[in-house]
Amino acid sequence: MYAVAMTDLDILVRDKYNGDTNLVTDEDRTRLAAGEPLAYVIGWIPFLGLHIDLSSRPLIPRPETEWWTEQLVAHLKERFGDTPSSTPFRILDLCAGSGAIGLAVLARFPNAHVSFAELMPEHCAQIEKNIKLNNLHETRAEVRSSDLFAAFPVDTDQKWDIIAANPPYIPGARKEDLEPSVTKHEPHEALFSGSDGLDIIRRIAREAPARVRAGGELWLECDISNIEQAQKLCAEAGAARSVILNDQYGRPRLVVSYFGQ
Repeated sequence: MYAVAMTDLDILVRDKYNGDTNLVTDEDRTRLAAGEPLAYVIGWIPFLGLHIDLSSRPLIPRPETEWWTEQLVAHLKERFGDTPSSTPFRILDLCAGSGAIGLAVLARFPNAHVSFAELMPEHCAQIEKNIKLNNLHETRAEVRSSDLFAAFPVDTDQKWDIIAANPPYIPGARKEDLEPSVTKHEPHEALFSGSDGLDIIRRIAREAPARVRAGGELWLECDISNIEQAQKLCAEAGAARSVILNDQYGRPRLVVSYFGQ
């Protein structure tokens, strides 16, 4: 037999009201009918087994981001181990939004110290809420409202083994190509970055080499249209090696750059 596809309303009932259809409000139905993203109406989204609250309305984590975060987790396990006695490491979730990437690392690695850098203070409070909601180790996390690296002094204690970033990267010229549910409801500062989508990525590529330890890595989500330029920017900034990885749909999605190797 074929499985019946779930509607947005079915998912809403399941994830917001524990299966009780009678609890669905007229407001919920109106929000869905107006095209508001389902995740905002529900109020949270699952991400690698975590409960990511979206009350502050940060960018909604996408399946592509969840996919490469899972690849990052596997890589970190191989490189550092995942037990309390394993090699300690430091990771920065840059342009953190809801904090989903860093939270996934914090949840799986007792040997990790996770920093979160997020421009908007309300999303920083959201990250702190998500740390508590998922019963994660607050003592191994720090959250700072920061324009990229600005809130982190340049010194040995504030360098990271891994910088992971899902920055704004959509070219402004492509705004009309996006679904209205995205452009009308999700934060534009988390989506668009100049006419070619590379304004923030240029800054990250330029500043990241001074922020990673020897042998450090930058994992950078990009747009299909500008990913080759992003790779070039990382190489020009001093990456010893920079590779493009395809996502689960076979589309070029991620630039991983290696420094000091």
